Amino acid sequence: MPHPAEAKLEEIKGSIAFHSDKIREARVDQVHFESQLQRDADGVPANKLSVKGVPDGADIKAVAARLQEIAEKARTEGEYNKIGEIYGFPVMVKTESTAKDLFDCSINRFFVQGRSGILYTYNNGRLAADPKLACQNFLNALERIPKVIETHERELAKTKEQIPVFEAAASGVWRKEDELRTLKRNAAELDRKIAFSLTPPTPEKEEQAADKNVVGKGNGARLPQADRVKHDAASRVVIGKIKWR
Repeated sequence: MPHPAEAKLEEIKGSIAFHSDKIREARVDQVHFESQLQRDADGVPANKLSVKGVPDGADIKAVAARLQEIAEKARTEGEYNKIGEIYGFPVMVKTESTAKDLFDCSINRFFVQGRSGILYTYNNGRLAADPKLACQNFLNALERIPKVIETHERELAKTKEQIPVFEAAASGVWRKEDELRTLKRNAAELDRKIAFSLTPPTPEKEEQAADKNVVGKGNGARLPQADRVKHDAASRVVIGKIKWR
């Protein structure tokens, strides 16, 4: 089982990959949007929204009425369904279930899908009641692409800042584990030496130790060192006759 610091490092790497991918994908969408964007004489972006069920060239009110109908009646069962298009990007709707006042209810949210699957929204995917603002929702969503890029760049920077902290923690864990193994080996060796020193000597070892303190005598007999001193002293004593007065 990986240590928490190591697991966190893997999580950070995954987060870095995620944000890096989203930045790249959003930049591709931004390039495509800018290459397709049309403006009127005043430089205002033209709203090139088309919705299924609405004839081309229909006015804003007709388009908005169809959008409101979809918002009220669509039931996608949690899937993203395409209902139109704007500047080559699919316009999607998704039915989400929510609980309100102890009752289950369904809410339809609208998105513009990027070329790599990123979902861009405006006003949290909800349509405004005003017809013009309702139709403007999707163009506004595309104009938020730079904000999406900035958000992922900010999160990426914050995530990268965590790497040194958890790398140090993980390496510290590895060092401590190595030190612990060394300490365990040293402790085991010390226990072995202590146990050996406390083991009672065997008779054979006692005899060997005694032999070291024994010296030979002339007749081949063996005497302890102390007895040898006494013997040598006795050998130098001259025994004479006792003279009686």
